[in-house]
Amino acid sequence: MRWGEKPYYSLDYYLKQNFGEKVYKVAIDGGMTCPNRDGTKGTRGCIFCSQGGSGDFAVKQTECDINQDILKKLSVKEQIDKSIAFTQKNGKATGNKFIAYFQSYTNTYAPVDYLRSLYMEALSHPKVAALSIGTRPDCLDEDVLELLSECNKIKPVWVELGLQTIHEDTARFIRRGYELPVFDKAVTNLRAIGIDVIVHVILGLPYETDDDIIETIHYLNKKDIQGIKLQLLHILKDTDLAEYIDKIKVYTEEEYVSLVCRCISELSPDIVVHRITGDGPKKLLLAPMWSANKRHVLNSIAHELKTTGIYQGKNLN
Repeated sequence: MRWGEKPYYSLDYYLKQNFGEKVYKVAIDGGMTCPNRDGTKGTRGCIFCSQGGSGDFAVKQTECDINQDILKKLSVKEQIDKSIAFTQKNGKATGNKFIAYFQSYTNTYAPVDYLRSLYMEALSHPKVAALSIGTRPDCLDEDVLELLSECNKIKPVWVELGLQTIHEDTARFIRRGYELPVFDKAVTNLRAIGIDVIVHVILGLPYETDDDIIETIHYLNKKDIQGIKLQLLHILKDTDLAEYIDKIKVYTEEEYVSLVCRCISELSPDIVVHRITGDGPKKLLLAPMWSANKRHVLNSIAHELKTTGIYQGKNLN
């Protein structure tokens, strides 16, 4: 198998090939906000976002339950040290290389001097092998790009862009706040300075069909991106999306497993798959409740891929 044991280009495989060992992410709170929350483009965020922003919606990459209110009061170094100690104590991280992940909200949405202080503190940590920065395509001004280029010369830098969908009607409904050409320009600009781009795609957005989602996959196949995160839509408490819980389709586990396998089969084999599901915080999760058992979902996807003989890129034309 081209990618080791899995029939797709997994993040684990990529990291072991490039860093020589298993590498874990440690989430960092940089104290950011978002133009979709501070009044620049909106005040209520994207329709699916809770007050915790993407830090709630996305998978907890640290795979730990460190109190986020405590973490955000610490320096970047202190946050990294605390997260590493937690993962090592619980036997989840055995190596000495970690990725510093600025995850919550929009992590390029601040004065560049402030960003430089955060990024450089993370990069200076002896156990940090790379930097991953979650942000929006419309928050990458020239001075930010210059800073990212500077950082990338020290250690590898990834930028994670929240695209979610290529379909403008859906983007307006979820209040994404920018149009597709903005994403295209961001990818071009980041690649011009050698930054790896990872794209977030949500499966199950309101009123999108499976074919709509596959169109997003096909679109990304033609872009110069290096990674993708496939995220199941979670309906969380205290979000505007919760008001639609009885009006929109919510995937069954079987439907989601089938769709993920189809996405993998039609995804370019050169794109690293960083995520194939997610586990929204159980205390906030309204639907789908089956997604709370992440391990079972991952096992179901693995079983489906094996029994159907699907592998990444199998159904590319």
